[in-house]
Amino acid sequence: MEAVLREFASNIALAAELVCVLIVALGAVLTIGRVARAVVHGRTGDHLTRRTIFVGFASWIILALEFALAADIVRTAIAPTWDDIGQLAAIAAIRTGLNWFLERDVETARAAGARSGES
Repeated sequence: MEAVLREFASNIALAAELVCVLIVALGAVLTIGRVARAVVHGRTGDHLTRRTIFVGFASWIILALEFALAADIVRTAIAPTWDDIGQLAAIAAIRTGLNWFLERDVETARAAGARSGES
């Protein structure tokens, strides 16, 4: 039974990792499109444009980090060893820290945009 659960968890984790990769890829494609439009329209020096592009891409990265962390948790959920738990704790701490700092930067950028009249 444990082998079946382990295989099921592995497939779920793999699916979450696939979603993570797809989210990053989609966010990158959309961001490249925004950058290209800014270049074509000559707005590359515009701080508001850069902030908008940053916030958009950062939001995709934040979502991807959540799926990556979920994949790690699911992969470790079935009969973990102490070594597995230690590795998960380190990975979770790093990803959570990255996510927290990135979310803080996004909120700061959004607040700055709101103060400058950005919609």
